[in-house]
Amino acid sequence: MVLAIDIGNTHIVLGCVEDEKIIFRERMSTNPNATRLEYASMIKTAFDMYRVDYTKIEGAIISSVVPSVTKNVKQAIEKFAKIKTLVVEPGIKTGISIKIDNPAQLGSDLLVSAVAGVAEYKTPLIIIDMGTATTVSVINKNKEYIGGAILPGVGISHDALVNRTSKLQSIALDEPKKVIGTNTVDCIQSGLMYGNAGALDGLIERFNEQMGEKCNVVATGGLSKIVVPLCKNEIIIDEDMLLKGLMIIYEKNI
Repeated sequence: MVLAIDIGNTHIVLGCVEDEKIIFRERMSTNPNATRLEYASMIKTAFDMYRVDYTKIEGAIISSVVPSVTKNVKQAIEKFAKIKTLVVEPGIKTGISIKIDNPAQLGSDLLVSAVAGVAEYKTPLIIIDMGTATTVSVINKNKEYIGGAILPGVGISHDALVNRTSKLQSIALDEPKKVIGTNTVDCIQSGLMYGNAGALDGLIERFNEQMGEKCNVVATGGLSKIVVPLCKNEIIIDEDMLLKGLMIIYEKNI
């Protein structure tokens, strides 16, 4: 049994995998101020909640875009499970060729998703990850990571509207009732959701044009289930891409 953890700016995705089957997945808030003991308690609580025996964990792997949290989570795992924990960082085997200006700049989450994408989907491939930021990655037909785009996530856009205006209120990030809103809440929902869907459609079309061929498209991340159905392009939703990628990398490095 292997523990796979992806540390994002807003949430930590925790998954437990055995014999290539995801036993459970859970999300918890990323807290830069939490101690290793607090993280150990949160992770153990997840195992207790799903009635999974954490003593059966044989290994663990972490990807992270929050370096200040990585060390505490790694130490937390090793504290209560007493196992070796791999971290996705330069030097780890991934099987992906990175063809960008500075490969060291590529976020570990994007790399992990690319590993899963190449293993499971036909290339060329566009991978969308809707987290704190919305990232769009492109894998060419030779299975090389060649670049992409980064835009503000839906949550960031929402917070900017609320914090930088005097009359716009916070809303639930739900699917809009209609495109043309007739009140403030509906207008904000339409702008955020259809606006992001339109941005993704536009990027996909432009990426296809530059590539000279139509790419397969897969999306993951917390809000993908709401935004992707509003897109005009055909997009596969795979909520477990990060966990799948982490497991592939784990197997390559043990």
